[in-house]
Amino acid sequence: MARIPKRPDEIFDEFTADYQKVYGEDLVSIILYGSGARGEYVRGISDLNFLIVLVEASIGQLTKAIPLISKWKKRNVAPPLFLTTAYIASSLDTFPIEFLDMQAAYQTVFGDDVLTGLSYDDANLRLQCERELRGKLLHLRQAYLDIAGQERELRILARRSMTTFASIFRGLLTLQRIPVPIERQKIFLKTAEVFGFDNEVFQKLGTWCAGETKLTSEEERVALFRQYVEQIDRLIDTVDGWKR
Repeated sequence: MARIPKRPDEIFDEFTADYQKVYGEDLVSIILYGSGARGEYVRGISDLNFLIVLVEASIGQLTKAIPLISKWKKRNVAPPLFLTTAYIASSLDTFPIEFLDMQAAYQTVFGDDVLTGLSYDDANLRLQCERELRGKLLHLRQAYLDIAGQERELRILARRSMTTFASIFRGLLTLQRIPVPIERQKIFLKTAEVFGFDNEVFQKLGTWCAGETKLTSEEERVALFRQYVEQIDRLIDTVDGWKR
């Protein structure tokens, strides 16, 4: 039976050998990113996320990786993100938040470190931050109405949205030339300090999502979510103002 690793590095050698066997010299690099690279990996709960970089000639042969993806899913490895160096270079204007997120904490498992030295245009980063904030806020409102106060689903929505907003906040702090913390709660705290919103709302949501505190009544949950939406709305106004 496949064993879920206690630590990410337990699988590095076998994982690399599997992909080397399939792609040979066309395998440029394997990079661990996400919770496993941030030191937040929890066995049995966290997925392990890998970026796999291939040469152009092999990026069209992803079907060769299907057996490996099925094999490693049993060990809590998410389907890897397959890219080429050319795609990375041409996507920095479109997806700066995603690449900043990977750069924040990663480990080169094999081959070239393709994430070092990436740079971003401020205008592109600001535009994506605003677009993502607006889109996520619309989704948050819509999903909240659909859930209609169901506590378990509301907690899942809050947890997922906070993960997304942490990535966006990283982009906003980068625009302000402020060093970005690795830990999510510290990112929220620093963003609150810089942009003047109430971090207590994010702290309450964080501890509730982690099961450390309880919101026993629907009124409490409704009030906290209303405050959550208000803070994001204020932040959107701030970011929108930068383009003028």
